[in-house]
Amino acid sequence: MSDPQLPLGFDTADVPVALVVKPKTRQKTQRAPTPQSVAIPDAEAMAATLARHPDYRVLRRLLPVRHFDRTPQGPVVRVVVLDTETTGLDHARDKIIELAMLRVDVDTTTGLPVGDVLVYDELEDPGMPVSKEIQAITGISSEMVKGRHLDEARIATVLEGADLVIAHNAGFDRPFCEARIPAFAQLPWGCSFADIDWKKEGHGSAKLEYLAMEKGWFYDAHRAEVDCHALLAVLGEQLLTSKQSGLAEIIAASGKSSYRLQATGAPFEAKDLLKARSYRWNSDQKVWHTRLTDEAQLMAEFEWLKSTVYGGRLARVQVEKLNADTKYSSRAGELSNRQI
Repeated sequence: MSDPQLPLGFDTADVPVALVVKPKTRQKTQRAPTPQSVAIPDAEAMAATLARHPDYRVLRRLLPVRHFDRTPQGPVVRVVVLDTETTGLDHARDKIIELAMLRVDVDTTTGLPVGDVLVYDELEDPGMPVSKEIQAITGISSEMVKGRHLDEARIATVLEGADLVIAHNAGFDRPFCEARIPAFAQLPWGCSFADIDWKKEGHGSAKLEYLAMEKGWFYDAHRAEVDCHALLAVLGEQLLTSKQSGLAEIIAASGKSSYRLQATGAPFEAKDLLKARSYRWNSDQKVWHTRLTDEAQLMAEFEWLKSTVYGGRLARVQVEKLNADTKYSSRAGELSNRQI
């Protein structure tokens, strides 16, 4: 029987369960025996009972779904959910050590994944040692990647027919992927971290582990494939405010232009105002900048800059128009200077 708290395709039989206890009062208790020593005759029944109690919250291990037994009600969009593990943060210097992808069709009517999930996951030797810091985060050592290579032919097969690539931090993953596999530059990208307003949707964090826990799942994070499965599961859920799935939200966002606005020549004394409004400082270009999701936001931001930052005087600012082909890449979009 399918559990209503799990995505379709998850079977609750033999599902490992973590029980998080939140007692109303502090009580002195004896140390519990280790999980290996506890015989649990029916863990799922116990979990269901505890889930109905207001002082307990139940987390289930997230299990990979390889097939979604749904019939599409309309046209489908072919999506590739992607994650990378790398030797560091700089795509110009660091390298990919693991690449994972899930290819799945998404029903545009329901916003839900349908049919088979094609899985790709492979390690690659970066030609440099894997640092102890990266090994501690990912569990990937230099010995594990020695002599390993990404299968470019198989990657091409996964990308064939793809309409959109989704990563949870596409601004990080896309430049690494494009540097390693040029075909990634030919595809539109979406970002589940930036293209969804998770705060507006009732979540206190946009971190993937947190979002999964909010849905009642835990998993072993920071390996590329399991992160992909976690992301697909989270995006298959209905969002609180928009009432559509995360997948539908990102697909819709990918069809719209966004903007990167630079507050060119902003006075130094306006730095705190800009920072409070979520502008970020570009130390190379010496300018404050922000991202805006549509033309209406851009126009409103022009008005705010003119009245609050530039004191009503005329100013020229730089605007970079981005679509899904350039968004989150290290390549520039369409640049223009606007007078406000």
